Amino acid sequence: MVGLISHIQRFSVHDGPGIRTTVFFQGCPLACRWCQNPEAVSNRAEVLFYEERCAGCGACIRVCPQGCFFRRGGATSFDSAGCDVCGLCIERCPSGALAWSAVSKSASEILREVLRDRVFYETSGGGLTLSGGEPLRQLGFCRDLLGRAKQAGLHTALDTSGCVPYDHIRKVLPLTDLFLYDIKLIDPNLHERYTGSSNEVILENFRRLARTGKDIVVRVPLVPGVTDGAENVAAIERFVRTESQTTVIEKIPYNPLMEKKYLLLGRRAPGRGRKKAAARIS
Repeated sequence: MVGLISHIQRFSVHDGPGIRTTVFFQGCPLACRWCQNPEAVSNRAEVLFYEERCAGCGACIRVCPQGCFFRRGGATSFDSAGCDVCGLCIERCPSGALAWSAVSKSASEILREVLRDRVFYETSGGGLTLSGGEPLRQLGFCRDLLGRAKQAGLHTALDTSGCVPYDHIRKVLPLTDLFLYDIKLIDPNLHERYTGSSNEVILENFRRLARTGKDIVVRVPLVPGVTDGAENVAAIERFVRTESQTTVIEKIPYNPLMEKKYLLLGRRAPGRGRKKAAARIS
């Protein structure tokens, strides 16, 4: 089976226990203003422009039918507002400054790459993590990859927004050792304002997942002025503890470096903030 993959990160130490390989899936049901992986939000591949690689030849300007490329201050600039993702600019670029944000890969192809680091998983207690985007948007491919990983004896983790039908979660339960579950805001109005979606399904899915006895880490992004308020953090902790006494809660620092990714996409980042230290509550 083939899936659309944003990128694969080896030697990851923040997406579950030990040293891991994290596979980032393309496509997400949410539109969080602080998204750390905006290149993985769209359900289709988008054009990325690496300005530092640009040779200034103007091939993209000449070939783009939508006029997304232009000269500014003697350098080539990219505005993706009108981009129809035809890919002509990528085909014509001689310097590798343009690329797709995602590529199609088979589960067997990915697993071969993941297993290259088996020795590090065995010595550190690591394994494979599926992230995104939202892996459960590509349910069949997600199950295929998790199943192959379990057959290979790997520890598996799934990073999910929870904004999917619960049946999608149920179908990967036997194949997933650890769920990394994002809870961003308790207030439903604020959640819809900042993510574009209600949190009703997310909270209900957590209740149902907690009852399965699976290992869960709830991750709370500390976005300045949005999710990092004491009231919101305390409300999330109360909600989690009402449903589970064993779930670990991690507070994740906001990373302003994501703003550079929006530049790659030819867009402005929708929000800014300052970096805070992470904390962990067991």
